[in-house]
Amino acid sequence: MDNRTTAPGGFRPAEPCAPRRRRRSRRVLPAALAGGVLAGAVLMMLPTEQPQHAVVRPPVAGPQAQALAALASGTPAAPSQLTALIAQQERRVHTRPRDARAWAVLGEAYAQRGSRTADPADFPRAERALGTSLKTGDAKNTEAYAGLTALALARRDFPTAKRYGEQVLRAAPKQWTAYPPLIDAYTGLGDYKAVQTSLDKLLALRLDAAARPAVMAHASAVYRDRGWREDAVAQLTDAAAAAGTPVAQAGYLAGLGQLAFERGDLPDALRHFEASSRLVPGQGAVLAGTGRTLAALGRTREAFAAYRAALAQQPSPRIAYELGELYEARGMPREARAQYGQLRALVDKRMAAGVDEELLLGQYEADHADADEAVARLWAEWQRQPGTEVADALGWALHRAGDDRQALGYASAATDRQKGGGVLSALYVFHRGLIEQELELDAPARRHLQEALRINPYFSPLRVPLARAALRELGGVPDEPPPDDAP
Repeated sequence: MDNRTTAPGGFRPAEPCAPRRRRRSRRVLPAALAGGVLAGAVLMMLPTEQPQHAVVRPPVAGPQAQALAALASGTPAAPSQLTALIAQQERRVHTRPRDARAWAVLGEAYAQRGSRTADPADFPRAERALGTSLKTGDAKNTEAYAGLTALALARRDFPTAKRYGEQVLRAAPKQWTAYPPLIDAYTGLGDYKAVQTSLDKLLALRLDAAARPAVMAHASAVYRDRGWREDAVAQLTDAAAAAGTPVAQAGYLAGLGQLAFERGDLPDALRHFEASSRLVPGQGAVLAGTGRTLAALGRTREAFAAYRAALAQQPSPRIAYELGELYEARGMPREARAQYGQLRALVDKRMAAGVDEELLLGQYEADHADADEAVARLWAEWQRQPGTEVADALGWALHRAGDDRQALGYASAATDRQKGGGVLSALYVFHRGLIEQELELDAPARRHLQEALRINPYFSPLRVPLARAALRELGGVPDEPPPDDAP
């Protein structure tokens, strides 16, 4: 069935809504993985007999080798390592212009560096290098197709990522690194049945110790999207404990910080973000997570500083948007307008490099500019890649444009976890509650607004006060969070 023409839960929109699937039983990595991590930790603490001769340690790999190993193992590399690898590969392709593998490595390194630094100038470079690899290599050339998959994901082009990712999988069905990019592509397209099938196949493969942390991290992301918080935290905790490099461990700790923030555990979130920063200082996404958490704790001045540092390190339009909303929530309209202007400038730059920013633009337009423009943008995005994020954003844009009956179908698609596809998100449930309130569906509106604040009472500096005001009107305001944690 074409899931883009099937309406969710009896709702019949003028056009399609998010796909559904029946929830399947969870799959987790074997307990032996966690046991192996624990056993390894215990072994490290056992005393060992000192040798009678000097130990000759292997030399530490250079940044190029570290970046190359990270690309091969599906784990992130530091931007400085990627820059060193790019310089090495550029020298290689200059002297060996028919080396298809060298071009593929160069292209994937550009794609990952552009993703990690939010510099879209690397994406056209990646595209040129990967295209050259395809021209000079054989018909299979899985390395080039893997690089094109990574590039498409960095550009939020999920249909293209699916097409190239499936080519890689057909050529190497037993290669575990073929599965995580496809899982990301299927998630962006709202194909949750394919997500679960791919994860099941990935977990059924025989994995070596080096692969397990990355696989656990991807399993955690799927469990998070299904609303299985405990499973998501357990998998990512084990991944962080078993990570082979500081960069990978820092990424997993940052993920744990985000999971903690999403459940409203601010001290735990801050602890994980700070631990990630100690391992790898200057990560833009981690600094933004720190700012988000500090704002929720009421430490606004520190939050502003963390956000500004994040933008300096990683000029991401999403970070600019968050900072703009924090300024707006704190009654600083001039500063908010400046950030929204920066958002638009960054979006223009990224779109010129082939990045799909329609979702972010639609979200911005719906809340801060032109709701009708938001509907038009998000409707086109829905036609192309109908994931849960787009379902929520389109539903909210329709509400802001005054079409609440149409809006409720998309909001329901984004939040109904019993039918598949729904995400345990305070923001999504908040959107659904306000749409239901506008339709005078008071009981479900009250239930969903209360649920949003239970999921995370700090989910947005602008929207939490709106949720509480709506509940006061409906007659069902939950207890305020403890004063020492509240903004």
